[in-house]
Order: sequence, then structure tokens, then C-alpha cells
Amino acid sequence: MTSATVPLAPVRRWISRRQSAHRERGATAGNIYFALLFVAVVGGMVHKQLAVVFWPTAPNASRLAAASLVPVLFGLLYLALRRFGPLALSRPAASWLLPAPVSRRRLLLPSLRLTAIVAAIVGALAGTAIVGHAAPRTLAGQSVALLASGAALIGIALLLVALAAQAGGRWGDRVDALVSLLLAAGLAGLIADSTSGDSVTAAGWPSASTLLPLVGALALVVGLLFAHSVRGLARTPNERILEAAKTAGTLFDTAFGMEPSFLTDMIERRYWAHRHLRSVRFPTRLPVLVTQDLLLVVRRRKRLLWLALLAALPVLLGHAPHWLIGVAVLIGALLSASTAGGNVKTDAGNPVLLRLLGLNSRQAILQRMWVPGVLAALWSALALGLLTALGDLPSGPWWALGLTLGPVGAVAAVRRARVGFVRNELLPLDTPMGTVSTGPLVNAAIGPDALLLGLPALVEIAQGHPLSWTTVLVQAVVGGIGARAYISGTTSPDRVELSAR
Repeated sequence: MTSATVPLAPVRRWISRRQSAHRERGATAGNIYFALLFVAVVGGMVHKQLAVVFWPTAPNASRLAAASLVPVLFGLLYLALRRFGPLALSRPAASWLLPAPVSRRRLLLPSLRLTAIVAAIVGALAGTAIVGHAAPRTLAGQSVALLASGAALIGIALLLVALAAQAGGRWGDRVDALVSLLLAAGLAGLIADSTSGDSVTAAGWPSASTLLPLVGALALVVGLLFAHSVRGLARTPNERILEAAKTAGTLFDTAFGMEPSFLTDMIERRYWAHRHLRSVRFPTRLPVLVTQDLLLVVRRRKRLLWLALLAALPVLLGHAPHWLIGVAVLIGALLSASTAGGNVKTDAGNPVLLRLLGLNSRQAILQRMWVPGVLAALWSALALGLLTALGDLPSGPWWALGLTLGPVGAVAAVRRARVGFVRNELLPLDTPMGTVSTGPLVNAAIGPDALLLGLPALVEIAQGHPLSWTTVLVQAVVGGIGARAYISGTTSPDRVELSAR
């Protein structure tokens, strides 16, 4: 018995007619007009800010900074393509057309074309930003266009590598690790450039006559690889396409429903679905929930490594206002403490484990704050210690001030993990730009608002004066009292539920 392949184009036309049957005449044209008008209005409002980002009035980046931005920007592009697919289908197409007897190549080709366009645009923008910050203003327009075109071709090439990795093979994980190392090297180069104080050197850029054959050869190679990838689209496994379709659908659900928990839950499930776990014994004297948090942290060794590297990022703000450095340190403390926040989120959604262990909400939150507090304290101490060693902060025991930020990061991370669904019943706000729902705004503020407990440290960093032990003591007292008040005010020895009130 043989199976016949049904032409895909008539099926798509039939589905399109059925989907648009309920729409009014001109609805599609109206949506296109609104999208173009929105882009024009927003572009007119922020064109000066965009010019500063992509093409400042004068070059302000050294050769080291420009060379470091290449692996950073294009590494982020590749990792984003790997996380989102890159080959995906809509949910209806994945449910009905993927198992149907239609040509898989023609079914997947529109998704590949759209992703290639997005990758080319992002690559061109990244290349324009690098050229705009590092190239002289006397550089010919043809050279700029050729450099942007080459960057767009690099974006498409990264898409093809990600597409081949999606189709299968262990080498994809090795490429991901290599790109992560290049990204870390780029960040290290940016940090070294910010500390070295090298002057901006905008000379030595190739001419259009030199770039033209190089870009032409790159276009030929990318075109041949693209054609080869199109021929092999049918070899992409169904489970990889369905996984990418779930990711795209979850992103749309998060944006449409304004519910970020959809995305975070998907990330958690996908993270643990690809992990091989082994049992590790901890001392029995440790509280049981502290032991569980330690297990979670130990199983996230890569994230701990990235947190250690990201402790040097505040150094990039050495020439910025000092209050911005303080904000970056507080946000970093929150992110580092959130490494162990997954267990709190699980307990808040389903406190069955706490009932089985005989723990009330106060005991549970008290135990859950230990590991996040230690992580936030160590990260803050490392970040402030690096700033002090590189001369971006005045003299003083800044490492000790970082240790006192442990309770602040713990309260913020635990409060963020206990947040529930977005309350869409809250009254919206009418603004000149339209109606804004207050539910997502309130939900986004829960957690970071607890960083106000680090106000003494923020004020001290912003002032730029030498640090005294009195300020360290004040921050320790404020953080300790704030953590105690949070535990007493949001928990009770008479209930088990951890949902925020």
C-alpha cells in the first residue's frame, strides 16, 4: 500500500479562506496599516535614541571593544536561534498539517524564510551598531552597506548552523558550548577594554573594493548552504519541530495574555527534562528545605559559572553615574538569589510537600531564604570587590557591604518566586498612547520592590565617598529587620500556603 502526497498549496488556500470567513472586509489591510503607523510613530519618537545606539555622532569604541562586540552580539543571536527552534510551526499547522500527507519541505519552507529574514535583519543591525561605534565618519557609504550586508549574511549562516543542530547530532551541543565560550571571551574583552582606558582608534577599515569580493564570496557560500538546507528540511525530526512550536506558542500566549508565568514554567520544565540527575548526600543536620535548595544549586553548575562571570559586568559601568552601578549590583543580587527560587515557586503553587513534612509557612520561608541569601551575598561581595580593585569605587570595606546585601537579595527573590498569576481584574490606566493594564505592571514590580531594603548601599555607592563601617552596619541592620518583617508579615505558624498575600 502506497501513500500519495497531497499538494500543500490548495490546503493552505482552503484553510486561509475558512480562517478569514469571519473577518470583515478590509480587516487585514487595516491591521497592516495600524502596524505601519505604529512603527512610524514609535520610530519618530525614539529616532534620536536609536541613533545613539547604532550610529553616534563620533566613534566611541576602541578596536578591542569592536572585536569583543562581534562574538557577544552574534553569539547571543545564535543562542537565541537555538532556544527558539529555529525551525517552528504554528500550533494549528503542527497539529494538523505536520502529520498530514503533504510535502514537509513546502510545509517548513515559509517558517525557514521568515526566520532567515529575521536573522538577516538582526545581523545587519548588529553589524551597523559595531561599525557605527568603531568606524570613522569618513568611511564610504558603500563600505558601510557592504559591512552591513556581510553581517546579515553571517546571521543567515548562524541560522543554518542552528538548523543543522536542530536536525540532530551531538555536535550541536558542542557548538553551543563553543559559542558560549566565545560569548564569555567577548564579555571579558569588553571588561578589559573598560579598565584599560585605550583611546578610540577608528583607522584601518577596509575599502569597498576590498570588501566587495569578500562579501560576494560569502553570499555565494551562504546561498549554496541555504539551498542544501532547503533540500534537507524534511529530515528535521518531528519532536524538534513540535518543541519549537510549543516555544513559539508559549511566547505568544505570554504576550497576548500578559502572563509571564507561562514562559517561566516552560523554561523550568524544559530545563529539567534534559537533565540526568544523581543523588548527593548532604549532612543530615541541615534543614530539609535547605538541603533541597542546595541540591537545586548544585545541579545548576553552568548558571553558577555564568553568575561568577557576570559579577564583572558592573565594571562596564565604571564611566557611568555611580547610582547606576548601585542599581546594577542590586539587580545582580536578585538574579543570583533567584537561582534557588524554583523550589519556592513549586511550594507556592502546590504546598503538598510542606504538609507531608509538617512545616508551616513561616518555617518554610525561613529555610528557603538561606541559600538565596548566601548566593546574593557572595555575588554582591565579588562584584563590589572587583569594582574596588579596579579603582571604580573609593576606598573602604565594600566587600563587607556586599555581604550585607544577602538578606536583601533573598527577600526579593523569595517574594518574586511567591507571586501568583497576573491579576487582570485590576482597573486599567488611560494614557495618551492608549490603555495600559495595571495587572502586569503590579506583577512585574513584586520582588524588585524589595530591593528598596538596599537603599543605604545604593546611596553610599551613588555618593562616591569612602565607605565606613558605620554604613556597613546600617545596611546590615536594615536588611536584617526588613527580612524579619517580611517573614512575620507574610507567613503564619497556623497555615501552610505560601501564596503571597
